[in-house]
Amino acid sequence: MKTELTTHDTTRIDDTRIGAVRPLITPALLEEKLPVPEAAQALVEGSRAAISRVLHGQDDRLIVVVGPCSIHDHEQALAYAWQLKEQADALKDDLLVVMRVYFEKPRTTVGWKGYINDPHLDGSFAINEGLEMARRLLLEILAIDLPVGTEFLDLLSPQFISDLVSWGAIGARTTESQSHRQLASGLSCPVGFKNGTDGGVKVATDAIQAAQAPHAFMGMTKMGQAAIFETRGNDDCHVILRGGKQPNYAKADVDAACALLKAAGLREQVMIDVSHANSSKQHARQIVVAGEVAAQIATGDRRITGIMIESHLEEGRQDIVLGTPLKHGVSVTDACISMAQTLPVLQTLAAAVRARRG
Repeated sequence: MKTELTTHDTTRIDDTRIGAVRPLITPALLEEKLPVPEAAQALVEGSRAAISRVLHGQDDRLIVVVGPCSIHDHEQALAYAWQLKEQADALKDDLLVVMRVYFEKPRTTVGWKGYINDPHLDGSFAINEGLEMARRLLLEILAIDLPVGTEFLDLLSPQFISDLVSWGAIGARTTESQSHRQLASGLSCPVGFKNGTDGGVKVATDAIQAAQAPHAFMGMTKMGQAAIFETRGNDDCHVILRGGKQPNYAKADVDAACALLKAAGLREQVMIDVSHANSSKQHARQIVVAGEVAAQIATGDRRITGIMIESHLEEGRQDIVLGTPLKHGVSVTDACISMAQTLPVLQTLAAAVRARRG
């Protein structure tokens, strides 16, 4: 007797918590719509090489990654970029300025996930629009001749924008993630790993070692197809000190971090994030912390190769409340110092680099 073939019903055990599945644009289609101009390509290539030279001790400038905690408005981000560009040009002999352009926000519990995930800030999750808006903004900032840096949080989104990024970060919550270490091993830009949320630096040194090695993992191609990626490893990775249970930007903290790096056979160098736990989550303290870091640089400490600052057009932060207009130029995530407050900080850092040379 012939057995009748039927399709096995797995709906009782598969995707039981998925509410909807929507189509996603492919990276290749987005790049075709928003291609990289030759000038932007040259800027990305040149700035990546410059950052690499700093990390390898061939350039004594200080890398300064500065900008909003997160991007939520295109025009305000561009306005900030124009003002930052003026300072970047004025201080280019001492500082290698990279604009912080963060599109994805890791949440401790729940909250707004960022410009790519929810570009309209209303819970509509128009991700295809968010990807296009993010790529368009990066291209417009590069057109100003200003390199950009971002955090890589989602494992697929780099395929849509990473060709435009000069420097990348892996956050404190994901530094210990094997998937993010593998991602970093294949990224074309230098990458900073933050210390853990508890302040532990070893997870970051472990991450650098992992990212320097070749890996094979599953991912999505530019054409939107699943594939196995084999990486060569990334030798342009470094530690970012961002504090933990207490700040960790003082000389003793740099000494301790560099001792761990040396023991692992890695370059003794750190970038210092003056926000987050290093400012005890008090945004104005970034100014004080940056001044203390500048003092260390001025005394000749060449192990400090970079600094991160959260800065926006205006000071402070605000909540997203549906139906309530947002204040212009104010962060919707972590509180930032204003551009007016940022300018003297940049000048202090540039003076410290000049003193270090002397």
